[in-house]
Amino acid sequence: MDTPQQLTSAPFMARKWYSVAEVADQLGYGLSKTKLLIATGQIRSLKDGGHRRVLPEWVDEYIARRVDEACA
Repeated sequence: MDTPQQLTSAPFMARKWYSVAEVADQLGYGLSKTKLLIATGQIRSLKDGGHRRVLPEWVDEYIARRVDEACA
């Protein structure tokens, strides 16, 4: 049987992908705007079963593009 020490010392596992709602929250956007950005391909996503998922690096790519556009 595991002791409490063993249970709490498990390594933290980073998120592999985000839901559309999580991306909206991270960006400070509404859900509708985030869905539109995904539908138009501005934020990359994949379909997993009945849900859209976004990899963390795809959120970073979107942010980098927006920064580049603002600086241009």
